[in-house]
Order: sequence, then structure tokens, then C-alpha cells
Amino acid sequence: MIYVGIDVAKDKHDCSILGSEAEKLFPVFTIPNNKAGYDELYQKISELTKNKAEIKVGLEATGHYSLNILGSLIDKGLTTYVINPLHTNLYRKGLSLRKTKTDKVDAYSIAMMLMTDKTLKPYSDTSYHSEELKSLTRYRFDKVQERAKLKSSVSRLVNILFPELEKLVPTLHMASVYALLSEMPGASYIASCHLTHLKSVLYTASRGRYGDEVARTIRNAARDSIGSVMPSKSLELKHTIHLIDVLTAEIEEVEKSIKSIMDTCNSPIMTIPGISYRMGAMILAEIGDFTRFSSADKILAYAGMSPSTYQSGQLNSSHSHMEKRGSSYLRYALFNATKFVCKWDESYGIYLSKKIGEGKHYSVAVSHAAKKLVRLIYRMELTGEPYHG
Repeated sequence: MIYVGIDVAKDKHDCSILGSEAEKLFPVFTIPNNKAGYDELYQKISELTKNKAEIKVGLEATGHYSLNILGSLIDKGLTTYVINPLHTNLYRKGLSLRKTKTDKVDAYSIAMMLMTDKTLKPYSDTSYHSEELKSLTRYRFDKVQERAKLKSSVSRLVNILFPELEKLVPTLHMASVYALLSEMPGASYIASCHLTHLKSVLYTASRGRYGDEVARTIRNAARDSIGSVMPSKSLELKHTIHLIDVLTAEIEEVEKSIKSIMDTCNSPIMTIPGISYRMGAMILAEIGDFTRFSSADKILAYAGMSPSTYQSGQLNSSHSHMEKRGSSYLRYALFNATKFVCKWDESYGIYLSKKIGEGKHYSVAVSHAAKKLVRLIYRMELTGEPYHG
């Protein structure tokens, strides 16, 4: 066997190639992060063997920097392993007591891991192609977070310009209110607006739900409002609402792409009551190829949802907290999906109530239900069977 360890960086990659007896077949070398560099790596490997089954290539999961070389390795048909940096860091420290960390040492450590760690699972085509779904779900997540901050700004600005409005509508963040504030960003603008025009704006934006009565109520409140007259804040409010509208349109476009991929995947996860396209896609994207994990507990560990363990001498921790060292995106998706599953599926609702009845905090009870859900999803994805309840 030939073991190739690659330490990935932005502009270059350090490579170590070892034989079956851990002998260095080449001195550790550096290739540029371009086609010429990739060709150099393949040339050196080809000089050693033509049999791809005898080659194992490993690299760290270093975000977007590793995507190009990973895709190239997959396209070449080489068996490739993507390793958690935490794993390689601990392994490197175990090789020596000296605090030595260089890119060449890291490349050598990765090659040694491929040789000695039999628990590593190769990166499959399924995992590689799920990167698109992961990219979309993470992009959507960031956009939603960005929009949430803008909505907080809207609430703050309305509290300055027209504080009474919030009590007159179900929520500030609805199409009719945004349409009103986009054209009349402040109590002073609404107070001086002709009632017919005000009614027309509200009626059109609310699709007929708000008419003359609501328009009169809002205008009367605007005339008696304690809101400040600040053109600068009104301009900020108008622009903030515009940005929210743009983000909403972008999020909807991303969600269409996510739905299209999920429909192609035809995953049984969508048969579980309460799991939507958004959460289902996020779970599948973050986990990738389920066959990489030998058990559902490994997925829990990957999500950072396993209990931490502390034992020293006669001391054993009996109040272990969640590790929270894995994928924060997967942990978020599992936790939120579980809330909806517990709401829509009777058996999970009963299980959640049981845990709460045992005196556990709601969030702790949800985490227990999440672990139960992960075991269900793991079994369904491996067997392809839909949810039967």
C-alpha cells in the first residue's frame, strides 16, 4: 500500500508519501495549488504504482481550501479520506513529546494516520456531491441570520419613529407594514398622508385584509404619536426594509434550489412528520455519506451532542454536559428538527413529555429526543425505508 498525506493550505500543499513499512518513498515535498501542482503529485504517485486500489490519500477538512484538490482526487478515482483536524492534532501530539508543528510534520502525520487508524472511512461520491447541498443550506442559514439582524433594526427604528404602531398590528414584520413604512417611514409621514392613499397602500399590500377602519386607526395614532421626526432614521428604516425584501427574495431562490436537490435525493428523512425541506436538507448535507459512520452514536459525536466524560482515579463525573465540539450547523438542525418532530409525531411528543416529567429542563429533554431521532434517521438512511410511526 501507498499512503499519501496532504497538508492543505491556500496557495500550496505539503505532501508526504509513505510505503507499507512507513518508509518515506519521497522526501516531503510542496506543490502549488494549481493544475501543475496536482499533475506533479499524480506523477509521483504513478511512478510508484498504477494500481489505484493500492493508494490511500488523506487530507484535513480545512473548509473551502480543500475542495479543489479533493474534487481532483475523487475525479482521478483515488481512495480519499477527509480527516477532522482535531483528530490529526491529537494524533500528531501522540507521535512525539516535542511541541513540533509544521506543515511537513502535519503531512507526515496524516500519512501515518492512514496507515495505522483502521476506523477511518473513505470519502465517497455521495459525500462529495452533497457539498452542493451543504453550501446551499449554510448559505441560506447565513442569509436568514443576516435578515434577522435587519428585522431587529426595523423594530428599533419603529420604536423611535412611530412606537404606537407595534400595538396596532399583529407584527411589524409583515408585508403590509413593510409596504406602509417603505413609503411613509415615520409617524409624521403617515399623519400627513391622505386617508384614501393610506387605505390603498394597506389594502393592496394586505391583499384586502386591511381597509378603511385600519387605515383610520393607524393615521389617528400617527397624529397623536410621540415618535421623533428624524429624516436620517426614516431613511435608514426605508433602506433596511429594502434590504430585507432583497434578502427574502434571495432566500426563496436558495430554498427552491434546495428543494430541487432534495426531490432528486428522494431521502426517507422527508417521511418523518415535522421535518421540512430546510431542516432535512441541513441534516443530510452536514452528515453526508451515512456509511462513513459505523453507528448512530458516531453521528452524535460528530454533531457534538455526545456527553463529555471526566474520570480520574476514583472520581467519575455524573453530570456530564454536551461536548459541543462538532458541527454546529448539524447540531442546530437536529435540535430544531426535533422540536417539530415532537410537535407533529405522537410517540416523540410522549417521549419529550416523559423526559420533562423526570425533572429535566426543556432543552435537555429535547436533546434526549434528538438522540432518539438521530438513531431513527441513521437506520432509515441505511435501509432506505420510510418512517412508519
